[in-house]
Amino acid sequence: MHARRKGKSGSTHPVRSNPEWVVYEPNEIEELIVRLVKEGNSPSKTGIILRDEYGIPSVKKLTGKSILYFLKKNKLEPKIPEDLQNLIRKAVNLRKHLEQHKKDKHNRRGLQLIESKILRLTKYYKRTGRLPPDWRYVPEEARLLA
Repeated sequence: MHARRKGKSGSTHPVRSNPEWVVYEPNEIEELIVRLVKEGNSPSKTGIILRDEYGIPSVKKLTGKSILYFLKKNKLEPKIPEDLQNLIRKAVNLRKHLEQHKKDKHNRRGLQLIESKILRLTKYYKRTGRLPPDWRYVPEEARLLA
């Protein structure tokens, strides 16, 4: 969006049908997801672990539901969505860098772009109900979140 490049395209699509090598039933997959998240893994990390260690290529294709659906069902959904949390962490680290390197104009511009993404995502999540309407991104308070 902010760069003058076209982006990466041509990624491979996941398998359309249920592969025969998957030996897990949907309820077993749900139990695995809940266990992995209770161990402290994020939803995306959980998906990677399921793919690499358990041979589950796509939770959504096998169960018809996403990982986040199972987290909501078991009341394990994160308070702040994961993509927003990652952007906030990135902005906090960049602010720490800019405190030491005050004349780093390129990264100051990068911080502006990151914070504009945070504000757009916040607006979207408030509109869809994933964040409370009174939630605000305050850079000084964000250090506590990251």
